[in-house]
Amino acid sequence: MQTNIEVWWIYALLSSIFAALTTIFAKIGVENVNSNLATAIRTIVILVIAWGIVFVQGNTVNILTIPRKTMIFLLLSGVATGLSWIFYFKALQAGKALLVAPIDKSSLVLVLLFSVIFLGESLNWKIILGTCLIIIGTLVLII
Repeated sequence: MQTNIEVWWIYALLSSIFAALTTIFAKIGVENVNSNLATAIRTIVILVIAWGIVFVQGNTVNILTIPRKTMIFLLLSGVATGLSWIFYFKALQAGKALLVAPIDKSSLVLVLLFSVIFLGESLNWKIILGTCLIIIGTLVLII
């Protein structure tokens, strides 16, 4: 049986692969359409896939047991995701994917900062060094 570390690593790697494909497909997809319409179409596809998985797995009954605080933060996450996608598609429509993607992915630096401030997670020298390298790498790519 696989440990949790192995499982999260596989999911994270798959997420990275599909995120890269998302950028390429989106760049081609926003070529001749309003970026907000493109985001709306993408959102419908994601909505169908996500709810399809929930229905197939029989998890719809669990929606009524979600605590209020959890639901509020899931809704806030949805708002943040929607705004991120809208601005991401606008950036892809106006700029090159190879420049837009690194700036978008530099959100990792903000995640590290916010996780320390809001979640109380701790930093070590490897995380600080890696974060600095991400910042430097992003600047090298966009300047």
